[in-house]
Amino acid sequence: MSFVQKFSLAFLIFFAMPLAVRAAVDWRQSMAETWSSADWSSTGQLPRPTADSPAMVRVYAARTGRWRGIFAVHTWIVIKEKGAARYERFDKVGWGRPIRNDAFPPDARWFGHDPEIVFAADGPEAQALLPKMRAAIAAYAFANQGDYRAWPGPNSNTFVASVLAAVPEIGVAMPALALGKDFPVDGAWVGWAPSRTGFRVTLGGYAGLTIGRVEGLEINLLGAVAGLDIRRPAVKLPGFGRIGMSAPGDPSASPAV
Repeated sequence: MSFVQKFSLAFLIFFAMPLAVRAAVDWRQSMAETWSSADWSSTGQLPRPTADSPAMVRVYAARTGRWRGIFAVHTWIVIKEKGAARYERFDKVGWGRPIRNDAFPPDARWFGHDPEIVFAADGPEAQALLPKMRAAIAAYAFANQGDYRAWPGPNSNTFVASVLAAVPEIGVAMPALALGKDFPVDGAWVGWAPSRTGFRVTLGGYAGLTIGRVEGLEINLLGAVAGLDIRRPAVKLPGFGRIGMSAPGDPSASPAV
């Protein structure tokens, strides 16, 4: 079997077939979704913040709407300072000035899909992370109007991935379905994995390879990710995300996402 044949077979098994199966399962429901009819309300996952409540950090992910939800999630960041009586939510969106602060309830559904927690920290742990996270949000390179590209990035997941990469002590991987997470915000083709526990090679986000203790082995092809996590045994497949032992940083295998 030639290299081209082997590559074609691998592409069929690990990329094309999972996406086709997911599309067959979700197509009718996803095509019925519209922005105006979708539920964007709070899920009630977060308690009411008070002046006495501790600091908090959450990173959420939820399936996107319509046909994009077959293979992609939207991610966002929620933070709260110690003693603050409100949460702050940060998203990157595809219209107007892209970085939005509190445009939606912090734990809201996205296109009607309940969010799953990618990362959670509370109390002193969260308080220690907040200065670096705020600095990374403020320094994000693609924060101006027009600085959004759905594929291969920079998009909403590129934004969240860049914040997590700037605070590697968080120690979680972005969901496998976070299309755009592998777009290189610094333009480099070779560098550290976002967790700083390995390395990444990327062709502008269109294709690439990530190997790290946190990320495991991930192959990115046109934004879709197939991979293997040995530390917490699981496979990662386009359309389905993580299948196997649950792990922080990839809720994408859950039906809710």
